[in-house]
Amino acid sequence: MREKASNGSVELFVSPEGFFQELVQKGLSQRKIQTYPLVENYLVNLLQHYLDARNLFESEYANESGQKNPTTLAEMYLTAQNAEPPARIELLRKLGDRTLYISGFFGDSLSRKIVDIDYYAEIGGAAYASLAHCTREDTMVKVYDTFSRRFLDFVDVLTYISHHSFVKSDESILRLYDRYMRTGSELAREKLVEMGVLALPQDQVKLGKQG
Repeated sequence: MREKASNGSVELFVSPEGFFQELVQKGLSQRKIQTYPLVENYLVNLLQHYLDARNLFESEYANESGQKNPTTLAEMYLTAQNAEPPARIELLRKLGDRTLYISGFFGDSLSRKIVDIDYYAEIGGAAYASLAHCTREDTMVKVYDTFSRRFLDFVDVLTYISHHSFVKSDESILRLYDRYMRTGSELAREKLVEMGVLALPQDQVKLGKQG
């Protein structure tokens, strides 16, 4: 996804997927963690999902009946365990993914709170373990079991990624890129250029999406 341009800057192409793939592979290598391609792909998809920060938050109410969403990790886990299978799997996956992402990207903040990263790891690991037991797809059982047993290893990978995807600004390259892709913002493009990232012209981006 990224190639060196003749002027030494970095070209960032159409989809963030390749960029995340590169970061995940580098993070795994730097942390000396060997795992399955499916686990690597899961991490890539996780990062793409949370590129939109709104996915970290739930609305107060789950449905039109007025039923409230669980507000704490423990409540979310308990709700998932008591839910019917389809809803249980969805809730457990959200819980595992959210705790993994938050632990990796906001671990420094968690260490200053009463509920620390160990608690997140305990809840997240338990969520993935439950997923491994109630998921019928053999390939996903392997993925969830891996995250359950090695939760903190993958927290380290995401922490590495968080430290290497934010540069010179409170905004990340990826969020700026996402904003540029969605809106064509010239301000976002200028910031990307200032950081040494050269985004494709918007008309070429649209052509890339259609291809």
